Amino acid sequence: MLGIDLGKNSCSLVGFDVAGGVVLRRRARRETVVGLTAKPPACIVAMEACCGAHHLGRLLEAQGHTVRLISIPGIGTMTATALRAAVDDGSTFARVRDLPAWLGLVPRQHTTGGKPKLLGISKRDNAYLRGLFIHGARAALPSMAKAEDATGRWLRGLLARAHYNAVVVALAAKLARVAWATLWKGVSFERQPEPAHA
Repeated sequence: MLGIDLGKNSCSLVGFDVAGGVVLRRRARRETVVGLTAKPPACIVAMEACCGAHHLGRLLEAQGHTVRLISIPGIGTMTATALRAAVDDGSTFARVRDLPAWLGLVPRQHTTGGKPKLLGISKRDNAYLRGLFIHGARAALPSMAKAEDATGRWLRGLLARAHYNAVVVALAAKLARVAWATLWKGVSFERQPEPAHA
């Protein structure tokens, strides 16, 4: 699997083997990407659905690669590729909340006398992938919090009562749940428009 993060002048490429290990990490000028992707055997190539991605996708498909364009807010190419390499189609996890728990994006709990106490995030398992989700959430939070939809209202409510970093982690956990659902259902992410209010 190969992830390509398209930039204006340069691109970042990261390749994963079947076990999810990083086998390639490289920056390249945009015009040299097609030459670099001609060398490895055909694989899945994930890119963010942005300006120029469709043209590059057609060139990569002509080389025999399977191209997937990703458009979940806060989840770019690196995160999507690493997630796919780590969990494949998400079938390892029985419920939507299991992926964020596996990533360590949920609070640890300590219960005594029947009263649960929430502690810091558990920071379990895949630190690299957890970091990617957190960085993506941090980048997406300002624009997502301004949106006039259910997620925007939820984020504004959290920002009013919680520390900014706690909100970032909560958003990262939500993004992980959305990513799991798209993998598990085998569908692309479509943000649902809010119904018009009369």
